[in-house]
Amino acid sequence: MEEPAGGGAEPWSEGLRNSNNNASPGPWLGARGGHPLAPFSGPGTEPSYLGRVVLEIVESERTYARDLRSIVEGYLGKIIDAEEPVLRPEQVSALFGNIEDIYELSSTLLQNLESCASDPVAVAVCFVTRSQEFAIYTQYCNNYPSSVAALAECMRSKPQARFLRECQERLRHALPLGAYLLKPVQRILKYHLLLQEIAKHFEHKSGDDYEVVLEAIDTMTCVAWYINDMKRKHEHAIRQQEIQSLLLGWKGPDLTSYGELVLEGTFRVQRVRHERAVFLFDKTLLITKRRGDHYVYKSHIP
Repeated sequence: MEEPAGGGAEPWSEGLRNSNNNASPGPWLGARGGHPLAPFSGPGTEPSYLGRVVLEIVESERTYARDLRSIVEGYLGKIIDAEEPVLRPEQVSALFGNIEDIYELSSTLLQNLESCASDPVAVAVCFVTRSQEFAIYTQYCNNYPSSVAALAECMRSKPQARFLRECQERLRHALPLGAYLLKPVQRILKYHLLLQEIAKHFEHKSGDDYEVVLEAIDTMTCVAWYINDMKRKHEHAIRQQEIQSLLLGWKGPDLTSYGELVLEGTFRVQRVRHERAVFLFDKTLLITKRRGDHYVYKSHIP
């Protein structure tokens, strides 16, 4: 049996807000002696590998924030400022989701990272301090399938497609809007990998400083796991509704009363010509027979 379709697609409740939204974590003091950690290399010297890892985190966040700004100002702003409505309000909402919140978070995170002076522990603190704020990515990732569908609808409309292409040309983007709308999904699932590179090349694999780095990794790994889990449940719920709409001869209650869809697959029964399509829910196993695009109810096992 296999998991319902879509479980490995792009990785995704309203996010919790950090009660200290506007706070900057400030400089991180070393655990020993209360002094800032020493830089990786002196002026004019080649940075260490760990220094380059930290630089990559900061530079990639700067590029990411710039890309988000281009979406917010170069696309969403132009749509809002247009004299004649180009997209319907529901299209705009589906297309961009909470991209403005994502941009605000990234901009603030970038400011914090830029103030870290290449200190890997200070970088780790930035993520630990703002851990709860990253939950807003869940909303964006859950909306992402709707964003893809809305963009496809826009591209089928000549006026809307022309407007979006004009925005792309003004921004001098080599890639269309769809590639940029995917970036938040990709970015939130990459943070823990970047932080793992810090831990991998950290000189002392013990002590309070190293524990801070590990805490940052755990924080962002949990965020990535939670988003993937929410996306999986979201996709399974959609698949469950689809099965319900295609099910013939079923006299029982709504399938949602049996809990989440866990697995689905097919098997062959002895002395029966056709395979059976089965769906395993939390509370029952539903056995059906395929008939074209539909499923004919045969039995179920609580």
